[in-house]
Amino acid sequence: MAAAQIVDDLVERFRLHREDYQAGGYKESQLRQEFIDPLFKALGWDMDNEQGFAEAYKDVIHEDAIKVGGATKAPDYCFRIGGTKKFFLEAKKPSVNIKEDVSPAYQLRPYAWSAKLPLSILTDFEEFAVYDCRVKPDQDDKASVARVIYFTFEELAEKWDEFAAKRVDESNKRAKHAHDRITTPFTCRGGR
Repeated sequence: MAAAQIVDDLVERFRLHREDYQAGGYKESQLRQEFIDPLFKALGWDMDNEQGFAEAYKDVIHEDAIKVGGATKAPDYCFRIGGTKKFFLEAKKPSVNIKEDVSPAYQLRPYAWSAKLPLSILTDFEEFAVYDCRVKPDQDDKASVARVIYFTFEELAEKWDEFAAKRVDESNKRAKHAHDRITTPFTCRGGR
């Protein structure tokens, strides 16, 4: 099934059962398995390490361990290219108001700030928020502080081409990095 069709199917399923998902009994773990993982697989991320990469080179680390203010925290997802962290994604169940609720934004932003990541994503699939994590987080910040993109699942199909194009660019960079990692030890030096 084509990636765009997968996204359309996810959006339609969410639309059909939206009230059930928002009721509060629908768990974050269900959301991750049924919506987040398939969405990012459609974008080309190896969510389950099907390529069999060593731990250091996996695309996605689930509940990565990071230090924030002396404590170990675990963002739901850490997305990487060639072992380099690119962004975190924090998932919430759909009963959470991503646009207005301060606590999910404040949970995510210190993770990325501490890891020196420029951007990270907060989502419950119903809503998507992208934060500029170079802006130092403050516990008193509104949810809108440092938010650079906000959209709902209903806009996902419109934004699909933009996301897919960015993912293809990142995939090309990863392929070059993998090629360089393999060939560099065998590169002739000193004229040989």
